[in-house]
Amino acid sequence: MAEKKTKKDTPDKKGKTKAGSDKKSKQKSSAPEIKIPIRLYDYYKSDVVPQLMKTFAYSNVMMVPRLSKIVINMGVGAAVADSKVLEEANKELEAIAGQKPSIRKAKKSISNFKLREGVNIGTMVTLRRERMYEFLDRLVNVALPRVRDFRGLSDKSFDGRGNFTLGVKEQIIFPEINVDKVTRVMGMDITLVTTAKTDNESYELLKAFGMPFIKKEIKTA
Repeated sequence: MAEKKTKKDTPDKKGKTKAGSDKKSKQKSSAPEIKIPIRLYDYYKSDVVPQLMKTFAYSNVMMVPRLSKIVINMGVGAAVADSKVLEEANKELEAIAGQKPSIRKAKKSISNFKLREGVNIGTMVTLRRERMYEFLDRLVNVALPRVRDFRGLSDKSFDGRGNFTLGVKEQIIFPEINVDKVTRVMGMDITLVTTAKTDNESYELLKAFGMPFIKKEIKTA
């Protein structure tokens, strides 16, 4: 009596056994993965969510605020006279964010600054999901501690809708930037957009993520 072929040894359409196909698929899935964003997001679910639910007495986990996106903007006024400055800023922002930025154009003409409508004046990038968490991790644990005479962040930069913006004076605080190749020191604005309904909720969320605020000055709602 002939033995039945097991499912494991059944050949596929290409004549290969499924066992061989499974082995090949496992090899493909073993590609390097970004570990930092997974760690930070897991921390949000395991520690931040329970902490905020207790602080604000949320009745549902869906009410807990979360980080929605991070917008990084570099205004390059010198680009009006020298386009190479903007090219350099664009490359540096891409290195910092890990994502290709988009060029910003002037929305209107300003004669005092010799600025014409439509001229390239800056570069920006919007980070979401994995890249967002990866960038936040580097910002909090690597970049900000490298700021000279850093004493913490002021909590006065919330916009009243749960979003927080901080200004960085030098791009060289990010280790992705090779200081020896920098020809011009440039700053940037980093906006952390959250789903929080109040600045107080956003403050507690960002603080739980490790944002080094100096002192809480926002009144509790």
